[in-house]
Amino acid sequence: MRRRFILTTVLSGVLALAAGFPAGANPSLLIDTRTNQVIESENPFQRWYPASLTKLMTTYVAFRAVQAGEVSMTSPVVISKKAAKQPPSKMGYPVGSELTLDNALKIIMVKSANDVAHAIGESIAGSQSGFAERMNAESRRLGMTDSNWVNPHGLHDDNQYTTVRDLVILSTALRREFPEYMNYFAIEGLLAGDKVLPSHNNLIGRFDGADGMKTGYTCPSGYNLIASATRNGRTLLAVVVGSETVKSRDEKAAAMLARGFTVSTSRGPSLSELKPSGKGPNKPVNMHKELCTKEARAARAKAEKELAKGSKEGSQKPPQQVYLGEMTRGRVLVKVELGGATGPLSPAAAAIAAANRVYADVPIPTWRPDKPVPGTAASQQGDETGKPSG
Repeated sequence: MRRRFILTTVLSGVLALAAGFPAGANPSLLIDTRTNQVIESENPFQRWYPASLTKLMTTYVAFRAVQAGEVSMTSPVVISKKAAKQPPSKMGYPVGSELTLDNALKIIMVKSANDVAHAIGESIAGSQSGFAERMNAESRRLGMTDSNWVNPHGLHDDNQYTTVRDLVILSTALRREFPEYMNYFAIEGLLAGDKVLPSHNNLIGRFDGADGMKTGYTCPSGYNLIASATRNGRTLLAVVVGSETVKSRDEKAAAMLARGFTVSTSRGPSLSELKPSGKGPNKPVNMHKELCTKEARAARAKAEKELAKGSKEGSQKPPQQVYLGEMTRGRVLVKVELGGATGPLSPAAAAIAAANRVYADVPIPTWRPDKPVPGTAASQQGDETGKPSG
């Protein structure tokens, strides 16, 4: 059993090199979602910054809130001042804008908008910190033993990290517990007013059977992808983190899925059988130096220039996309818009709204008759001088 798994993993590295990208030691994991058995695995317990893969946990917490009856898919998500201040990627909605939870979740899955993700957290839990507590509680409940969350959007924080093993647990839980919402992860693009917002998941529409789930990127994290695909009733899930380019990330995930559909998982180890090596401190890897310094950008630009020159002269061929085809049709777009919220506020949001409610500073009207009530002395209806008060 173990020997077959090791040989499959070694073969993965050889095929990865043939596909035009390095076999590196960046974490990755490929699993059959029905059997929960592992097909390929590389450093599954290495901590990593999740970037916008965080939004899968945000979505899971939101689904659980709907399941519990706290909110509905038509409940309001309001853009607060804090939400509006979040850096891109964002929708840029003005403070006070309101949209349904349904549209908000579609937006964070496709556009990966940080302002909307922050607003979801506030609208469900009342605050970012309150929502992070729920994220961590759900992680513990699911058995995600090496994850910590401090925000709902994935903008970098040294204290927000996870592993590909934990991300597989989260992704399979989403699919298993909420099959009715799987269409959220396969959206090809959004139509917001007159703007078309294409999905960043480049496998959808270009890899046979691709049906989800989420991308992510920050300088410290690198390019991350959780990709699922279904063929002949069999669904595989690949997690790739720390790639140096979008193309290498996409091609690696597609290659993993393609290989996975050619092998049986009947003898592979289960996810629960994977154990950490225990070698050294497990600190999250920070890729900022390799990706976002002036020197790193200059090196990439030089390499791209040399590749273009070699390709033009015929001395060097550009790397080919082995597993991804071109999208030969137009994207199916899903419309999203502001307004339309008719569902209930969450208990936390309702409590905050009640505490912050402002009343107009207008005196409460009282009966002030022009004349005393018949049979009553004038002094009893006015001040001490016998004149009407007022």
